[in-house]
Amino acid sequence: MNGWVRFGLAVGTLGGMLILLALFPTIAGIEPSPGFGILRTLTVLIGFAVLIFGTFVFVQNAYYPRQPHTLGQKIAVRLSMTGLLGSGAAGLADVLGYGSNPPGGLSRPVLGAYQTFGIVAGFVLAGVGVLLFSLFGSHNTPLLDGEDGPPVERQDETRPARSDDA
Repeated sequence: MNGWVRFGLAVGTLGGMLILLALFPTIAGIEPSPGFGILRTLTVLIGFAVLIFGTFVFVQNAYYPRQPHTLGQKIAVRLSMTGLLGSGAAGLADVLGYGSNPPGGLSRPVLGAYQTFGIVAGFVLAGVGVLLFSLFGSHNTPLLDGEDGPPVERQDETRPARSDDA
């Protein structure tokens, strides 16, 4: 296992730990506040973004080392980033001012049912992007510049010349 694979695993694990810490703060001995506030929402979003980044690094270096990305993999990365953007937009809708419960006065932003659905849908879309990234890679793609490929079978140079070779 090379260093980039380990790095991807470590970053993915860190993202998973951030998500768990945000969802269940009593694991670390932190007393949770009532409701699901903006800090917890941001921690879940950041944790999931870190998790997705770690899985991309892991998949690229474990399954397709030193190979350029295929078109399908590039589309899968964009699909994952779209999912992360959508979940961030849904989770921060009230804070950014276009949600149904904008902050003002004594009220706090509330994570509602539609926002929760948007966050989960974005996470699912990002996960599908990672899955497609792992499936659309090609083991038959050419190697990058400066790398040795598989041995090439050469023709026997001692064969007699044919009459039509002239």
